[in-house]
Amino acid sequence: MRFLVLGKATKDSEAGVIPDPELVLEMGKFNEELVKAGVLLAAEGLHPSSKGVRVRYSDGKATVIDGPFAETKELVAGFMLWQVRSKEEAIEWVKRAPFARDQEVELRQIWEMEDFCADFTPEAREDYRDRVLRPAEENLRAQAAAKSKQ
Repeated sequence: MRFLVLGKATKDSEAGVIPDPELVLEMGKFNEELVKAGVLLAAEGLHPSSKGVRVRYSDGKATVIDGPFAETKELVAGFMLWQVRSKEEAIEWVKRAPFARDQEVELRQIWEMEDFCADFTPEAREDYRDRVLRPAEENLRAQAAAKSKQ
């Protein structure tokens, strides 16, 4: 199962303050452990919300709202994507992470396409996997490969 690890924004991250070099090095070592364990799929930091926008949809119209956004505690400063066996494993990993002292981290399990067909019979699930999921994954991989060659 996959989990998205959301590092919540802080006053410093919203001000564009780069983390302490020691913390960056510690996080690098932690990320190496995650890679060696086959857990880490992606990890990225985000620029402050002052450089971002929100798009609100209402009545078929999109409204663009420029940052910064007021509620720092509701913002994400970075994320990691993990592949783990259980929620408990994700929690154990996140407890070992050298996040900043005053930072909050949120773990959210990612819906897998197969979760949407959990009530299918085994035969219907396999048929869905063959006719819908596998071709969709192959199409996305092909598109990503084509873009990376550009």
